[in-house]
Amino acid sequence: MADSFDDSITQHQRSKSAFKYCEDVAPGLALEMDLNAIHHTSISEFQQIQVIDSYFGRTLVTDGKTQSAEHDEFVYHENLVHPAMFWSAILSNGSNGTGPKSVFIGGGGELATAREVLRHASVERCVMVDIDPKVVDVCCKYLPEWGGKGVLEHPKMTYIAGDAHEYLMNTSEKFDVIIMDISDPVEAGPGIALYTQEFYQRASEVLSKENGVFVTQAGSADYVPHPHAFPEERYGEEENKETCCFSPIKNTLASVFDHAIPYTCPIASFGEDWGFVIAFNGSSSNALEITNLDPQTIDNLIEERIRQVPGVPAHRYRSKGVKIAKSADAKGSEVLKQYDGVVHRRLFALSKMLREAMKSDDRIMTVENPIFMY
Repeated sequence: MADSFDDSITQHQRSKSAFKYCEDVAPGLALEMDLNAIHHTSISEFQQIQVIDSYFGRTLVTDGKTQSAEHDEFVYHENLVHPAMFWSAILSNGSNGTGPKSVFIGGGGELATAREVLRHASVERCVMVDIDPKVVDVCCKYLPEWGGKGVLEHPKMTYIAGDAHEYLMNTSEKFDVIIMDISDPVEAGPGIALYTQEFYQRASEVLSKENGVFVTQAGSADYVPHPHAFPEERYGEEENKETCCFSPIKNTLASVFDHAIPYTCPIASFGEDWGFVIAFNGSSSNALEITNLDPQTIDNLIEERIRQVPGVPAHRYRSKGVKIAKSADAKGSEVLKQYDGVVHRRLFALSKMLREAMKSDDRIMTVENPIFMY
């Protein structure tokens, strides 16, 4: 009896001690959790790559920043891809149209962005250009649920290990949708050139005229902005050097396209709400329509157009309410875990605090004047 009691005390004490994973979210703010396993760690030509197991399940980390986690990668990837894809479909006359047919992905090494694109029955060609083939290899091996070989070997998929900036600058091809799933614009990172006015101008020229849509991830966009998120006169140059780039990305796209519309969603594994910006040309009524689409319109498009991608295994069960498609030939809402008509409207409902802060930020990102996020 005593031995059993002592053993339980020992196990209890051990449970208080564990390896920890800690990631900075903002100056003075960090996300800390148990580190259950390290499945992979390496350094490529471009970055450090790790696959770990933490509170949020299996997670891809590059250069100390979470890129996506088993717990909610589908939230990020579904919200990045489907608003742009369905808006392009609507611009090409909705379910009666034939688009979008051609899609370009900049970055996307996890393959989950391409997974979501290939779920659209209308797509005939998906080109993904990611600079780091090591990330793609690691994700295929350790994160097959993100897309893996089912995506990489899909007949509609073309993967190019290379520079997305260089590819778009030199291509003669036209795309209906351009999706930028790239690293944040940090000072030491490889992605800063993909957030500039010059790059966005070129992207606008590569898009199809009738139903061309551009979308990019845009970094931190909290419901109540962090104190460091926007430049302030009370801070010095060093404090204002690394802020959030949500507003500058939106402003920069708005300087090129007729419409640049920001939207956000919460990503628990990032420790904050995350921003995206969708941009396109056309009438002012279009800009209002995309934010106020009838939920049933989106739900109908999902049922008509979304199909499961063969060869991509389902995520393991983690939490109640997260659906898992049980058949390889699943269609429509059975395939998507969180995006639907109701969610679409919620994405564009920015908080009053964030909207007010963005009004005061008129910064534009150029090659000569880059802006870096924390």
